[in-house]
Amino acid sequence: MTSSTATMNNNGTHNNGSGCCGFGTRANWSVTNIVAMVIGFVLFWPLGLFVLYWIFKGRNVTDMRRHFVEKWNRFKGNEATEASGTDNQIFNEYQQTQFDRIREIKDEIKERARRFADFRSDAKRRADEEEFRRFMDDSPSKK
Repeated sequence: MTSSTATMNNNGTHNNGSGCCGFGTRANWSVTNIVAMVIGFVLFWPLGLFVLYWIFKGRNVTDMRRHFVEKWNRFKGNEATEASGTDNQIFNEYQQTQFDRIREIKDEIKERARRFADFRSDAKRRADEEEFRRFMDDSPSKK
C-alpha cells in the first residue's frame, strides 16, 4: 500500500497539499469555480483575478452573491432587512417592532427634510420677489 499526499476535501475536490503561500492547500477547484473564473477573465480580467483569489481562499463562487449582499447591507446600515433567524418567536417579534419603529423614524426625518427644502425654496422665492419689487420701485421709469 502506497501513501499518497493527495487528500479529498469535504466538498469533493482534491487537494494535493502543494501550493504557494498556503493558498493551494485551501483552494476550492470545483467545476463551477473554474468556469466562473474563466468567464470572469473573458468578460473583464480584474474580475477573473478576483474570482481566482476567491477560489484560492477556499470559497465557493456560489457563495459570492450572498457575501456581497451581506457586506452591502452592513455598509448601508440596513442589516434589519434580513431576518435574524433566531428560534425565539418573542425576540423575533420584538426585533421586528424595533426595526419598524426605526423605519418610521427614518421616514419622518425624510419627510421633515422635504418640508424644510420646500420651505427654503418658498422663502427664497419670496425674498427674490421682494428684491425685484424694490428694484422696480427704485428704478426710474421711462415714459
